Amino acid sequence: MKIRDLTELAARNLREAVLRNALTTLGIGVGVASLVAMLSLGVGLQRLVAQHLARTGLFNAIFVMPHSGFRRFESRPNPAPPKKSPPLDEDAMQAMARLRNVIEVYPQIRFLTEARYGGNSFPAIVGGIPLSDRSGGAFDGMEGRFFSSPTADEAILQIGFARRIAKNPASLVGKEMAVRYAEREPLAAAGGKKSSSAADASTKGASPGFSIVLRETQLKIVGIVKTDPEGFGHFGRGQLFVPLRVSEKLHATQISDLRQFLHGPTPQPTYSTVTVRVTDPSKVAAVEAAIKKMGFATFSLLDTTRNLRLFFAVFDLLLGIFGGLALVVATLGIVNTLVMAILERRREIGVLKALGAADRDVRELFFSEAGVMGFVGGIFGVALGWAIGRALTFGTDVYLHHRNLPPVDISFVPWWLAVGAILFAVAVSLAAGIYPASRAARLDPVEALRYE
Repeated sequence: MKIRDLTELAARNLREAVLRNALTTLGIGVGVASLVAMLSLGVGLQRLVAQHLARTGLFNAIFVMPHSGFRRFESRPNPAPPKKSPPLDEDAMQAMARLRNVIEVYPQIRFLTEARYGGNSFPAIVGGIPLSDRSGGAFDGMEGRFFSSPTADEAILQIGFARRIAKNPASLVGKEMAVRYAEREPLAAAGGKKSSSAADASTKGASPGFSIVLRETQLKIVGIVKTDPEGFGHFGRGQLFVPLRVSEKLHATQISDLRQFLHGPTPQPTYSTVTVRVTDPSKVAAVEAAIKKMGFATFSLLDTTRNLRLFFAVFDLLLGIFGGLALVVATLGIVNTLVMAILERRREIGVLKALGAADRDVRELFFSEAGVMGFVGGIFGVALGWAIGRALTFGTDVYLHHRNLPPVDISFVPWWLAVGAILFAVAVSLAAGIYPASRAARLDPVEALRYE
């Protein structure tokens, strides 16, 4: 049978039982819609998490530490670490900056302070951030502005800390805040002479030590950030952020100072953690390997996110199973519709066979009808599933708006999901038409012509 004749017969048969065929097609559409809506939630949530992490710059960041005391943070443990790590100082940072695919290297500087505003004191952790963080997603939608220069005496407050200071955090923008901190000074510079114990230690090759001097500086609040910029491990970088050069200029006492004092004298200040940014997340593994050859421990989020990807894969599978149940129910409707069509069209099938139609032609006719219903139902289901996802996103945004939270897009229908859903609907419809088509093809033309 020619394709043109087959198409005309299938279209005529679908028009004759338009209500029953439309309801069957609607059932397929509802099944596809449930499948698309559920999978779009899984894809949307995964996309939301990936975009958030990508904006923070964590995927292309490597945290570098000395081996001592930080072995538990390694994402790819070195099988044979050196007995003693080299100092993580300026020379080490310059060596890392010369590595291929490295775009930026800077130290993680955090220290405890006491912020004074309106006659009250508030303990806070100050974090130094480079100007390159301006393009990070953590500062999108912030109240106020970013730092005007690398050396500006300006501060950006984290929203939680700002609410502790004022009921209306936005009112703090443009105000001055006093910050008291402990400055590290060498003993010789602080007192003009060394103590006897310090002098004895110096003669033995040990560090002469340092003194802690209370300092205070004025910072202008220029912004309020709602999210916590990139941090290390389970800790954010702070509650009060200043330009990285400003944090270095303050010479505030850090944990690395005590480690440096215990390990002996070093020609340069050392850091507890250094951040290395690479051009692309795919280059992280190679740069990590090169840094480990220098004798340092490293940590990145790529291995950690594998567990997250596994979770979303299982989550998508479960959503697909539950969404597919409705499509399975719809296939039963296709079987019922085509079986009823056989009973109603026995005489027609007998005439076709008497005129020379082969069993294959009859099977193709029923397959064509099932395929058309699956194709139309698939298109309708994708559109309905997209609309359901948009409705869920709208309802979620309304809920978040009432709680003063930013809107999110929890549903996303990529092109491969739309095309795959339509093809899957057609495949399921054709599978559902196997039994009715085979039954119709096996009809005896003599018996079919006698049927009334």
